[in-house]
Amino acid sequence: MIDIIDGAQFQRMVIHAAASLNAQKQTINELNVFPVPDGDTGTNMTLTIDTAATEARKKPAASIGQAAASNASALLRGARGNSGVILSLLFRGVSMGLKGHDTADGILLSAALNEGVRSAYKAVMKPAEGTILTVSRLAAQRACQAAQEHNSVEHVLEAAIAEGELALADTINQNPVLKKAGVVDAGGKGFLVILQGMLDELRGIPAPQSEGGAVQEKADFASLTDEEITFTFDTVFIVRKQPGKSIESFRTYLNSIGDSLVIGEDDEAFKVHVHTDIPGQALTEAQKYGTLELAKIENMRTQYEDMAAGRTPQSTDDLDMDQAAQPEEPGIVPVEKKYGVVAVCAGEGMASVFRDLGVDGIISGGQTMNPSTEDIAREIAHTPAEVVFVLPNNKNIIMAAQQCVGLIEGREVVVIPTRTVPQGVSAMLVLDPEGEVDANVQAMGEAAAAVHTSELTYAARDSEFDGFSIKAGDYMALADGHLFGTGATMPQLLEQLAQAEPQQNASFINIFYGEDVSAEDAQATLELFQRLCPSAEVTLLAGGQPVYYYMISAE
Repeated sequence: MIDIIDGAQFQRMVIHAAASLNAQKQTINELNVFPVPDGDTGTNMTLTIDTAATEARKKPAASIGQAAASNASALLRGARGNSGVILSLLFRGVSMGLKGHDTADGILLSAALNEGVRSAYKAVMKPAEGTILTVSRLAAQRACQAAQEHNSVEHVLEAAIAEGELALADTINQNPVLKKAGVVDAGGKGFLVILQGMLDELRGIPAPQSEGGAVQEKADFASLTDEEITFTFDTVFIVRKQPGKSIESFRTYLNSIGDSLVIGEDDEAFKVHVHTDIPGQALTEAQKYGTLELAKIENMRTQYEDMAAGRTPQSTDDLDMDQAAQPEEPGIVPVEKKYGVVAVCAGEGMASVFRDLGVDGIISGGQTMNPSTEDIAREIAHTPAEVVFVLPNNKNIIMAAQQCVGLIEGREVVVIPTRTVPQGVSAMLVLDPEGEVDANVQAMGEAAAAVHTSELTYAARDSEFDGFSIKAGDYMALADGHLFGTGATMPQLLEQLAQAEPQQNASFINIFYGEDVSAEDAQATLELFQRLCPSAEVTLLAGGQPVYYYMISAE
């Protein structure tokens, strides 16, 4: 049994934990009760800990205190969504408990785990039981008892996980929403997967591989001969999938135009590696199945010729080196004015609305991809203002934004906890460039609270929720974040939303239509609301947002 760990071991444990979480990401996502295609717990926690794993791979730490500090810093920068932020808070406390130590035994690690729990509970405004907080607290308490029984890191982790599993099973009884859905808490499950990954590393258990297998990033030219290169271009690309669309026909197509085909796939995206003579056509065809996000094409024949002649073959990696040689972006820009604003939104139309209202920095994100604390902090640093208001415009981004308070030297960061884009628009409309900070905070908060937001999207998975039996692909209408209704047709739900109380009592209604809605359909929706809401002034705007067909504000 391993009793003591050092900094290098701690780093390896974090790397193993990240791999374990990656392997179970989708399983954890499926525990999310509300089936909206938003930034899910498994995805957010995985993206968060991946940042720490990347940092841990760079250089072995001299001590466990140094390793834990580096880990906590990376987690803070990479924190995405509420679950990612809480995870970063837990490990920030662990870092405080290990500070100044070269190694850790069971007693020190158990104390650090409890420090992590204190850090998380202290930072969360209204801690809710039946969540990751409960699971981590009870696991840490058991860790302290176990350390007194046997002062061993391995024994402490084993006992903490066992107690955590009992606590996780009980979350279904502590949270009414989980009880109704018959699932345990997703964040608590993710935390235990991380602890188990750390324990597995200590025990020499190999780290799991991602689903679908690893996709080769570049060809191994040294192992080829010119005769063996049947197709010229080594082609790798990533596509964000269209919901519900199978890629089997695309797989057949790629096999017909090339060889060495490998496709790694999860519920959100697929990654292709193929050798072909017509990479452009492969990329064009790929766009029928989703949104092309990244592509890399290399000529294997010229690479082979370079190697055969003793020259260093050119690679797309050279482009990365050229980019790295460029001067870095400026860090914190000089202050030029009193107030600045940073807003989170998705869709060029939405971004244009905020820019027209005077927002300084736009962070692309929201549904399906919550920006990290580092993303938000970078935009704050690039805003030339003494006071920077941040509009998260999504309930799952508020905590990540709040981590930026006090993080940027020379900036007073004020987070207005807007939960939707329409709330952010209304908050922006009342910002007084000459007013006092407190007065603006109050006015912006009141303006956001006065907005009723309705949204129309689709169900990302089957679910039983709030009396509704929901099937993946069904249309879903939300009203102020709560499930309003579901249906097989969009016009039916739009009519129900138009007849709902917030819209019937509104003086102003703004309809933002998304990237998947045609101008003709949007015009028909405008006419529907004008007919059914005769007392309101109804405005139609091209939001261009993904995922949500319509966002509708009523004031």
